[in-house]
Amino acid sequence: MPFPARCAQIALLATAFAAPTAAHAAEDGYVYGGDQTWAFQYPADGVRDGALLDLRSLNEKVAGEKGVVTMSPGGGFVDGAGKPLRFWAINAKFDFEKPEEFDTSARFLAKMGVNLARLHSDLSPKDAKSPLDEPDVKEIDRIWREVAALKKQGIYSVISPFWRMKLQAAHGIEGYNGDADGDCWGVQYFNPKLRTAIKAWLTKLYGEKNPYTGIRLADDPAVAVIQTQNEDSVFFWTFQGIKPPQMKLLGGQFGTWLKKKYGDLDKAKAAWGGEGAAGDDLPGNVVGMMPTWAVNQAPAGKANRAADQVEFLAHTQHDYYQDIREHYRSLGCKQLINASNWQTADAIRLGDVERWTYTADEVIAVNKYYGGKHDGDNNGWRIDPGHTFTNETGVRDLRSLPTNLKQVAGHAMMITESSWVNPNRYQTEGPFLMAAYQALTGVDCFFWFAQSSSTYDDGLALGLPWLHIQNQNPITKWSCSIPALMGAFPANALAFRRGDVAQGKPVVHEARSLASMWKREYPIIAEAVEFDPNRREGGEAQAQAEKAKLTGGVDPLAFLVGPVEVDYGADAAKTVISPDLAKHIDAAKKTVTSITGEIAMDYGRGVCVVDTARSKGVCGFLKDAGGTFTLTDLTITSGNRYATVNVVALDDQPLKSSKKVLVQLGTISRPTGWDTKETGGGTEQIVNVGHKPWQVVKGDVRVVLANAGLTKAVALDPAGFPTAAAVTAAQAGGKFSVTMPVDALYVILTP
Repeated sequence: MPFPARCAQIALLATAFAAPTAAHAAEDGYVYGGDQTWAFQYPADGVRDGALLDLRSLNEKVAGEKGVVTMSPGGGFVDGAGKPLRFWAINAKFDFEKPEEFDTSARFLAKMGVNLARLHSDLSPKDAKSPLDEPDVKEIDRIWREVAALKKQGIYSVISPFWRMKLQAAHGIEGYNGDADGDCWGVQYFNPKLRTAIKAWLTKLYGEKNPYTGIRLADDPAVAVIQTQNEDSVFFWTFQGIKPPQMKLLGGQFGTWLKKKYGDLDKAKAAWGGEGAAGDDLPGNVVGMMPTWAVNQAPAGKANRAADQVEFLAHTQHDYYQDIREHYRSLGCKQLINASNWQTADAIRLGDVERWTYTADEVIAVNKYYGGKHDGDNNGWRIDPGHTFTNETGVRDLRSLPTNLKQVAGHAMMITESSWVNPNRYQTEGPFLMAAYQALTGVDCFFWFAQSSSTYDDGLALGLPWLHIQNQNPITKWSCSIPALMGAFPANALAFRRGDVAQGKPVVHEARSLASMWKREYPIIAEAVEFDPNRREGGEAQAQAEKAKLTGGVDPLAFLVGPVEVDYGADAAKTVISPDLAKHIDAAKKTVTSITGEIAMDYGRGVCVVDTARSKGVCGFLKDAGGTFTLTDLTITSGNRYATVNVVALDDQPLKSSKKVLVQLGTISRPTGWDTKETGGGTEQIVNVGHKPWQVVKGDVRVVLANAGLTKAVALDPAGFPTAAAVTAAQAGGKFSVTMPVDALYVILTP
């Protein structure tokens, strides 16, 4: 941009980036940078050894030291020694231009409780000069380097090799020329040339020696799970964008499949009541595909044709995953494999079909985010002045919680991408709720999306307004490397990995026949549409959830009571619904309690309480809910309008006898100068995106723990090292009372 034009933009945007006056607060009532908040600073040397709060010791000395990760008969992960293995996971992002930071980044993640990282890449050819079967070797080198750095810190890896390939004309996949709408969705499922090329990419990635570890990825037990691909499906709307030459190829395969089923295409057409569709060329053995919308609606006149199309596409997708699995095994890969992780165009009619296709492999996965509406130019990746958004909270909007999943019996379950997406205000609840409900429901791991810095997000380096124009967003939309999320990792990572919250027995076991799925019949319970700020909004998900409740017969709040599982290809008569389910859902009081009795969700007051022997806590709108919460051997009192409080034993003992206890506090955090205004209907408009550092709303929390042995309380900085801040604490009558400093995330209690 020419300098005069840049100066003009600076002048126009000056008011948007100016700090707010002391008299003006953001729509939530806080002045970020005033006396209600404190400045968050992570020490430059915060990853050094010696911190009082450092969870590195939870990890193996070297990831995979006990052998390859396997799966229990029930679907959970176990380590090489056969012991249950729980993962606190993240989508890792390393700066390839700064390889010296790889070790720092991995060490930081281990310190915060992470023991599994997903590495996402794109192995497709880097340009038109590269042959189709030649992967991007720079990407492969990055993955090798990342696996090695993580392994040294006891962090396992999950590798996702590609997403949304953009192929050039020179690559020879007819119809794809690298144009703006030329993303190659879904073609690998049926195009043999592209499938062969993908196998060549994987052969190089897994079959050649990793120079940073000295062994092949195929032989490396530090790779816990192999993911075949990221976010693709023939049951999503992108199916309709497949280019005509490729759709004709698929139609020919459909014709061959129909001949095997019916004998010839005339009999197939007769079974469909004579119904045709665009693209039909029956003499040429090509059968056209009904549009995705028409399949979803299941029109009466084309119901049989739609059922055959769904069945054919399901087998096509399933067979692709099975074929790629066999290729991995031919390379010597012993790791668990996951097919994909995507959604469908209709979560109720097609969700089970999609998930059945993943049963070609041991691990099932889904990408499922949490958040509200966010509108404005480039809202898929930016947060700018003028954008509007809503704030959603999982203690009131229960139906959309990411852990509300129908898990496939006998398979492990992962949420490979999720977060409480920025700029949502209510984020500290995220790690708290996911740690609790993952454990209750048996979801094996939840990957936070995404790491954006070697420690905390440094994208706040906003010196002048034009830097913002050049993509230096004060809040990176997809970052979890922020105080409200990353800062809440330690207590929740420990509680989940240790198994403090018990897994419940299934409250719903649905048995579904494949024929019912091909016909797109309603299941007895369905997940809400996966929230995706780039493709869907929360309102649609809520509407779908309500639809499922009305037509299915089982209240979707069952997902918060205990595990909900499904068995595909089974007799529907074998469906079992727990008779205790209704006891745990009280619509009048607006409460849901877990079948284990350890989690109580009060969505009327907007709070969730977790009460176990080694970890306890509360999150939500604490002040409005009364401000005082009495748990077993613990009382939490807070004047914060919104906060999350964890109390966990660091020595694996019950809290009432523990000799080292962590009290962790999370409140709302925003960049300095962040400012919004109300526009109606619960929507806010961004006035000022602010600048570094982050500002955290001051805490107002007191805990009283029934533990006669505790006498000392030490406040820690964000890196887990002691500070000079005085902590008000007293031991009396066998109870230790502690008032959290207003500017601390962590306090350690000891004898």
